[in-house]
Amino acid sequence: MPTQMTPGRSFVTRRAVVDIVRAATLGSYGVTGFAGGPLARILARLDLAHPGLTVRLSGGLDIELDLEVALGVPVAEVARQVDSAIRYAVDRSLGVGVDRLVIHIDGLRVQPAGVPPVIVAADPTAIRPRDLADSGTDVA
Repeated sequence: MPTQMTPGRSFVTRRAVVDIVRAATLGSYGVTGFAGGPLARILARLDLAHPGLTVRLSGGLDIELDLEVALGVPVAEVARQVDSAIRYAVDRSLGVGVDRLVIHIDGLRVQPAGVPPVIVAADPTAIRPRDLADSGTDVA
């Protein structure tokens, strides 16, 4: 393996940048997918478009995302995680900084395994978790 740097040029396609950004985004906590309607999803399956993800390379690296987030997670924290993950992945992979990153949260999605529990009317004579605390009794 050579130890000295050899001057030259590298060419990175827009598709490579999109793949890096997509992987970093989908790997972030709370992101369930990219937003887009049925037509956009069909175009994505045909690999003709990338719904919810826009990358511009003119004059710098501009990225715009339209995301869906899992219901019940803090949206601001998810956006911070995505921002950090993308900036890190692009810098590590390409050695280039992101000039502009815009994140839109377009919806919340309930995951099949994360369906909120259904509250069933409890027996009025049953002891509830807060009953002891509400009674004023000290517990050691």
